[in-house]
Amino acid sequence: MTFFFWFFVGPAIVLAFLSLRGEKKRARYVESRLAPPDPVPAWPQLTVIVPVKGPDEGLRENLASLNSLDYPSYELIVTARTAADVPPGVLPARAKLVVCSEGEPGASEKIRNLNAAIRLAARTSTVLVFADSDGQTPRGWLRALVAPLAEEGVGASTGYRMYLPTPPDFWSLVRSVWNAAIVSTLGPGNAPFAWGGAMAIRRELFSDIHVAEYWTRWVSDDYALAEAVHAAGLRVAFAPGAMVAATDHCTCREFFAWARRQMIITRIYHPKLWWTALAAHFFYCGGMAAAITASLLGNRLAEWALLIELSPGMLKGTNRVVLAKAELPEFTKWFDRYGWVHTWWVPFVTWVWLITLIAAAFTDAIEWRGNRYTLQRTERHPDDSALQ
Repeated sequence: MTFFFWFFVGPAIVLAFLSLRGEKKRARYVESRLAPPDPVPAWPQLTVIVPVKGPDEGLRENLASLNSLDYPSYELIVTARTAADVPPGVLPARAKLVVCSEGEPGASEKIRNLNAAIRLAARTSTVLVFADSDGQTPRGWLRALVAPLAEEGVGASTGYRMYLPTPPDFWSLVRSVWNAAIVSTLGPGNAPFAWGGAMAIRRELFSDIHVAEYWTRWVSDDYALAEAVHAAGLRVAFAPGAMVAATDHCTCREFFAWARRQMIITRIYHPKLWWTALAAHFFYCGGMAAAITASLLGNRLAEWALLIELSPGMLKGTNRVVLAKAELPEFTKWFDRYGWVHTWWVPFVTWVWLITLIAAAFTDAIEWRGNRYTLQRTERHPDDSALQ
């Protein structure tokens, strides 16, 4: 029993404390990025592209937030496979609708829609910005997302999302805590990925590093764009001011289907990230189980070991809430009322993470917006489709 106890508990405690590395540095980075920026001589002309596929919860409000951003001048394009995919009455008056009934063979529907929008974007736009239809953007979102592109060595910038279900329910809060853990991987330096719901890149660079060719090989638009940027020796910069708030809800079944799909995509397109997460959660959960079992058998040391293992993760959850309140001040009341779940639910959601990671290990296929794709990470010529 002693061997198995320390086999799990020892690494779990070490990993838990190692996970705190960089938290202070990340907090300082977020604070510096959210500080009032230096005056910009001239903000670039740009196009914001958002794909739509049916009546998402809160779609009207989400598109309205993209329509009223604090930015001197920008073009807003809503793109869809058919006009019927855009529900009546949700399209902002200033938005241009681009319909893509056909596109590149082998490419996912979302990527075909994005490419169609890019082809029809205003010629004066020098920056391409990508958003999703399931989140609300704060007024300063666009300035925060575009600003890092002026820095040396930055090829693309990215924000991320926080799920803030309003009003909350159990599984929507589980999704909020589960998803928030990913934010801890974003900070100063080179981000390991870009998130397609808040992503910006210079239009000329998009062409020069052949992002569109990567898109013909990969289903995931954001992982593919990040791969192209990294392959060109450039960085993806995290922009804390470009966080997005998703206020929609999910059932238990919807949550696990969504989380499993995210992990399948990660396992195929960023296997190192997936394997690292799987190994860490194997020891985290094994350590919890070993400590609880030993405690029930009368080992008082095990109770302290459990407390020591859980404390760093719960502390990180608290820190994520503190930073998210600064990044999304419009939702301060939500965090004040429900932010505690990001601390106290961390042990439970750690097990949920392990379940979703394992569930993603046995298939390369995903269901996404009514379409089925078989994923394959390939370095073949883009003429060879990666989709089956």
